Amino acid sequence: MKPGSIFAAATVSFAALCLGLTGCKSKGGDTIKVGEYASLTGKEATFGTSSHEGTLLAVEEINAAGGVLGKKLELITEDDQSKAGEPANAVNKLIAKDGVVAVLGEVASSRSLEAGPICQQSKIPMISPASTNPAVTKTGDYIFRVCFTDSFQGAALANFALQELKAKKVAVLTDVKSDYSKGLAANFKEKYLANGGQLVTELDYNGGDKDFKGQLTTIKNAAPDAIFLPGYYTDVALICIQAKQLGINAPIFGGDGWESETLLTIGKEAMNGNYFSTHCSADQGTPKMTAFVDAYKKKFSGKTPDAMAVLGYDSAMVLAEAMKRAGTTEGEKLRDAIAQTKDFEGVSGKLSLNADRDAVKALVFIKIEDGKFKYSATVNP
Repeated sequence: MKPGSIFAAATVSFAALCLGLTGCKSKGGDTIKVGEYASLTGKEATFGTSSHEGTLLAVEEINAAGGVLGKKLELITEDDQSKAGEPANAVNKLIAKDGVVAVLGEVASSRSLEAGPICQQSKIPMISPASTNPAVTKTGDYIFRVCFTDSFQGAALANFALQELKAKKVAVLTDVKSDYSKGLAANFKEKYLANGGQLVTELDYNGGDKDFKGQLTTIKNAAPDAIFLPGYYTDVALICIQAKQLGINAPIFGGDGWESETLLTIGKEAMNGNYFSTHCSADQGTPKMTAFVDAYKKKFSGKTPDAMAVLGYDSAMVLAEAMKRAGTTEGEKLRDAIAQTKDFEGVSGKLSLNADRDAVKALVFIKIEDGKFKYSATVNP
């Protein structure tokens, strides 16, 4: 299903849910309005599509179980088109026009950093499903995330390079247009160098570029044991293809920005033998994950959920649980209740929010083999 049709389906689904089950109105005080902004179209559309689908499933389950505080949740979703400038427009509309009591989003750190200050100034709690840049929650005390940060992910990737890949020499290729890429690279390098690793070359590119052969030729001449590529899946796939074309056989590894089936669709066999860290895996086999995968496949025509779908689901569930504990949707009290989230049993694993409003939780490593993502290992905080 295309992102646009998913968005349309969401609107129809919630209208039908409201009218069919409760007789509630789309306006007025009969529902609790929750906003969501996501990249349903554009360069990182699979991020937003997946997180939206997970959020949609959570809200439908919450409403089927009776809603929150005696009311149904009404999800209002805006597409930020994967473009700078659009997250601010989306969140301004959700708050000023739609009157939402909380906002869910975004996956990409740059877009959360754009929208976060608006939520903070408006005193509307915002929960990011998957923005890992540490700066996101430093925006203010109304900004939260249900994912780990890049300080944890970067350190885990550094340990992985040294211990699992036995890579004593690494090349780093960073997207200078991405706060996520730059932040994860910085956290990786700090831990990798402190533990005795050597960086043989550090190069950059602009997200959306198509030709990376200049950088890759320099990397090939530096003869690294592995290449660290903290980028988003579209660029990553093209870089891996061109690396193979140049005869580079060193493993390439990265973070959760790789998390998309489109990585395999574009990169094909060039992705085999590479690794990335992410938030969870559909084949981890925990009871909650198994139940979620079954429900997701049933709703979305057999589609297997990725980590972004899981985190979208968890973000909505954390919000609903906090509303129940707060006993209100009033901004300050809801903010305080979210901040008190401890030992929450999410689909992505148990999480607690620390004093910085960041989730303390495990990550997993994925190996790409035979054109498939295969769960490799779990790293606990």
